[in-house]
Amino acid sequence: MTRSNAPRHFAPLHAAPERPRRFAAAAAMVPVRFGAGAQLLALASGLALMAGMAWGQGTGEGAAATTIETSAGPMEISRIADGFEEPWAIGLLPDGGILVTEREGRLLLLRGGERVDITGVPEVYAEGQGGLLDVMVPRDFEQSREVWLSYAAAVDGGAATAVGKGRLSEDGSALEGFEMLYVGEGLPGGRHFGSRIVEAQDGSVFVTTGDRGTGPDGMQAQDPETVEGSVIHLTREGATATAQENWRRGVYSIGHRNAQGAALGPDGTLWLVEHGAQGGDELNWVREGANYGWPVISYGVNYNGDTIGEGQAAEGMEQPAHYWDPSIAPSGMIVYSGALVPEWAGDVFTGSLNQSFLSRLDMETAAPTGFEEERIEAEETGRVRDVREAPDGSIWFLSVLEGAIFRLAPAEAG
Repeated sequence: MTRSNAPRHFAPLHAAPERPRRFAAAAAMVPVRFGAGAQLLALASGLALMAGMAWGQGTGEGAAATTIETSAGPMEISRIADGFEEPWAIGLLPDGGILVTEREGRLLLLRGGERVDITGVPEVYAEGQGGLLDVMVPRDFEQSREVWLSYAAAVDGGAATAVGKGRLSEDGSALEGFEMLYVGEGLPGGRHFGSRIVEAQDGSVFVTTGDRGTGPDGMQAQDPETVEGSVIHLTREGATATAQENWRRGVYSIGHRNAQGAALGPDGTLWLVEHGAQGGDELNWVREGANYGWPVISYGVNYNGDTIGEGQAAEGMEQPAHYWDPSIAPSGMIVYSGALVPEWAGDVFTGSLNQSFLSRLDMETAAPTGFEEERIEAEETGRVRDVREAPDGSIWFLSVLEGAIFRLAPAEAG
């Protein structure tokens, strides 16, 4: 059996109960996925505390906040914007604008009290779980104005996960010159497209894909010459950034079932959360050339109760850093900087699509399944699809049931 040699700030699954080290001091950390302008906002405390309200110009502005108790004290949940139809992802722009994807194929811009339906978005395959999925705003957006999208595309043989980029016009009304950069093989049906986009520290881009619902008997996720059930690695120009012997160019890791959350740790390591079958959702530290086991190993079982593949471990296949059983259907993910809540620095947050809460994994405290978990639950946490850290250190999440964006922050922070 092979275990991941996870970075030392995370304890491996079933490790001895020694307390692993935290990522780094909160003061030295900056939220991932934001450009230089956003980082400057995070350092300007007066602007930072206003950032959430400045962005909250949607129909939800002015709604009463909900106060809940958490391990770090009382937190307020404020409604930033609502009225979305099956929203999938949030992207935060350096000027305070918000990009929101809706699965049916709309990309919206919220800025200055206006809501703009952006043109130039690619045609998507909006069937089943397919449609317009993630949005990523690169760190150099102020210079490049690039916006990256992942989506389900109709191709020969059915549909596949695709990723591409375009340039947001100066007035924010159009995505100009959008081009598809990478696409998987066409398969029938509308299940398991993934998909999250993460900018690496060197500016390259990771994209997660799903196994397309091929099930425990379908071995596409174990085939390094296919895209399904893998992590893809691209340059900022859209070329493949990884080339491994006997693997399709661009394929970085394999053996994933349906990764719907991904983020960088502050040291640049890539982490993702992925759906298991009946049980066996996973948090994985992703390394180039590694095999994460699906559908040969899993901590879940098939929907008829049968064992999946060879069980929970096999030679040459990685163990998860954490697993959930029963499933929570994790979606969206951040590794929190600790900017507003130092007690949570270095912890992983992800949403639940089937139990309606925010999951916080305490990366200092080992548990039988990997790490100790806190579940942050309120009326607003219905089917959390995406989680982001705003420049001020508040935690934003996207609720599918509410069709709304919410902000979680300490009650005393406003």
